[in-house]
Amino acid sequence: MSVTDIWKTASEVEAHIERMGDDLVNLLKARRISNPLMIGIHTGGVWVAERMHTKLALSDPLGKLDISFYRDDFTRIGMHPQVRPSHLPVPIDDRDIVLVDDVLQTGRTIRAALNVLFDYGRPASVLLAALAERDGRELPIEPNIVGLHARLESGEQIKLTGPDPLRLCLGQMPPERQKASGL
Repeated sequence: MSVTDIWKTASEVEAHIERMGDDLVNLLKARRISNPLMIGIHTGGVWVAERMHTKLALSDPLGKLDISFYRDDFTRIGMHPQVRPSHLPVPIDDRDIVLVDDVLQTGRTIRAALNVLFDYGRPASVLLAALAERDGRELPIEPNIVGLHARLESGEQIKLTGPDPLRLCLGQMPPERQKASGL
């Protein structure tokens, strides 16, 4: 991403995360889920999940998922992944999972994350929480909990910077990535 401007300040991002936590509590109650395992997707999803995990005071430690090698498009869009280890603190078989990501656009990151999760086991259910959702979905993936909805121009993208403070920045997609994405 190039030429970035702060789109949402740290206090605005924290307010959205706070509201997401409230929405998640209500959704968990409605679905009668009492002990979910929260897992953040590296890197921004982990930052958001850390804050939500603290707010919900979940008993199991936070899980962290790296999806770098599961992406189907990283060679085409010029990504150079920084591989980090995934860490799932407990078995996921028959567990209700809350999967957290920072920005949901195409849905490819979430598809990759689901593939990683199912390599570890078979969860009972997976709920998806995303700090920001924007147009441009390429796969039929929708979040259960959303902090904010973004309407961006063609070629624009948002990126979470952090971890302290967390801010959402607005910038332009590099031309080679726009071309690979068909923009």
